[in-house]
Amino acid sequence: MSMRMPGARGRGSTRPSGWPVLRTPKWMLVGGIVLVAGLTLAAIPHRPSTAERAADLRGMVNDLNVDIESCAGGVNDSITALRAIQSGASHDVKTAVVIANTAAANCSPANSMPMDDLVQYQAPGSLASFHLQTAVNDLVTWGFPLAQRVQLDVATLVTAETPGAVQRASAQLRHDQQALDAERAVIDKMFTSASTSLSAHVSPPSLPS
Repeated sequence: MSMRMPGARGRGSTRPSGWPVLRTPKWMLVGGIVLVAGLTLAAIPHRPSTAERAADLRGMVNDLNVDIESCAGGVNDSITALRAIQSGASHDVKTAVVIANTAAANCSPANSMPMDDLVQYQAPGSLASFHLQTAVNDLVTWGFPLAQRVQLDVATLVTAETPGAVQRASAQLRHDQQALDAERAVIDKMFTSASTSLSAHVSPPSLPS
């Protein structure tokens, strides 16, 4: 006659053994799948559309116009004052010098906050293929030192008192104006190329010719 030992379980016992098995709720599984999918999509770089890039270009040119406006406007003001003196329409040399010197200061990043902003400006990443950061650097150069030189040349020319001094100042002004125009042509070409490629219909930064 066999005897069952205390604590022994028969083959037909249905009592659980070991640690209980925990089951993950279905909603947590679904949530995990959604999270992984979201992270995967976020890791895929966004390719901006042509329309988005065109909008970035228009925004960029607007920003640059704001930054270069006081410097560019000063070039116009200085040349206008010079022509007035040369034509005899004005004899106010002192005011012409103040205009030229003030305009020159507005082209210096050390004296002008907009020019300082221009120095630090970064072209949108969506426009990287057009290398417009180079155009930004060229625009800085257009203002400082090139436009500044033109304005200081004006101040020198209107105060020149001898024919020789007038001749030398005039030659220097022509030389610096040519350098200024050449830099503007490079800038115009880069922005025109980008605008044409994107059908953005945007003009280059507004610079005097």
